Amino acid sequence: MMRLSRDVAGSTLAPGGSVVAVGAFDGLHRGHQALLAQVRERAAELGLTPIVVSFEPLPRAFFSPEPVPRLSSVREKLRGFDAAGMEQVLLLRFNRALTSMSADDFVRRVLVDRLSAHEVWVGADFRFGHKRSGDVAMLERVGPELGFTARTMPSVLLDGARVSATRVRMLLAAGEFAGAAPLLGRPFVIDGKVEYGKQLGRQLGYPTANIHLRDRTSPVHGIFAVRVGLGESECNWPGVASLGVRPTVNEVPEPLLEVHLFDFEGDLYGQRMAVEFVAKLRDEQKFDNLDALTVQMAKDARQARELLGMNPRLSEA
Repeated sequence: MMRLSRDVAGSTLAPGGSVVAVGAFDGLHRGHQALLAQVRERAAELGLTPIVVSFEPLPRAFFSPEPVPRLSSVREKLRGFDAAGMEQVLLLRFNRALTSMSADDFVRRVLVDRLSAHEVWVGADFRFGHKRSGDVAMLERVGPELGFTARTMPSVLLDGARVSATRVRMLLAAGEFAGAAPLLGRPFVIDGKVEYGKQLGRQLGYPTANIHLRDRTSPVHGIFAVRVGLGESECNWPGVASLGVRPTVNEVPEPLLEVHLFDFEGDLYGQRMAVEFVAKLRDEQKFDNLDALTVQMAKDARQARELLGMNPRLSEA
């Protein structure tokens, strides 16, 4: 079972030594997957513990004055680490104390004292420590005297371009879900617990299951054809979804993912739901009244049914 730790201070997590991956790992795309697979394989060869070090909030989000879209929630990221075979996760709190830590202190306190690292695997552009003063060259220089070897993972290329979280975000923002899936190694999914809403969709004839994003900024916004997985099931239930601030009815712009499952009967409140984005139908827009909104919702449902291989006329029943 994978174990989670949060703090720099504490006893050694791998008394027998470890092979360590370090990074933000937002989205756990194919480049990240290749790095973690290498760490797992090297740890098995050397009889050491495979460990991943990551950060929350994401470093780029901590420093950005604007909200930064993220590809995976903390829960989704941790599940990905577990699936990749990591035995320990050190999920460091990215705060002022950590940003003030020198690169040398990070190496000694985290990699050496906390993790007993024998190998440290990072991306070629990895930077760390106060004012990003640490890099791969530093790790290679100080590693031998501190008992570890620094390794870099070659970039994973797809269609001649590097797989990166930035590239994935750009594709998702453009509604290019089929283009993003090969980079992620899977379809793009947002999951969460279904919560109570204002039940306006039910009043309009399109009851929805609602997932509140809270402080998570999504890379996608608009109206979508989706497939849904309930609990631990695969995403195979067809539906139509809205992700945004509901400009026609919302007074407070709190992002919300609302999903109408086609031909579904039952109570979803409190259940976990995974929403796979298949195709973007349109951007959000503000309508003059609820009647106009309802007409558009019917059009969206018909288009989503058609895109998902269903009979679009059933949305008019």
